[in-house]
Amino acid sequence: MILKSFGKKLNTIRTEKNISYRKLAQLCDVDHSQIGKIEKGQVSIQITTVFELSKGLGVHPKDLFDFEFTIED
Repeated sequence: MILKSFGKKLNTIRTEKNISYRKLAQLCDVDHSQIGKIEKGQVSIQITTVFELSKGLGVHPKDLFDFEFTIED
């Protein structure tokens, strides 16, 4: 559940900024196909990837974690 919540937040920020998968991949060191998998909650990512994504989106890494979750997630 937490991976899907993170992915949804990533998707929200990316689409609000009108950035495609490919454009985000160009802005950071993450493959565009991997970004799609992250947004769908299909893969677990490393902290370095979180920082790369935040750099590409121009947001603070904490913004990617601004979503609701429960301890059981």
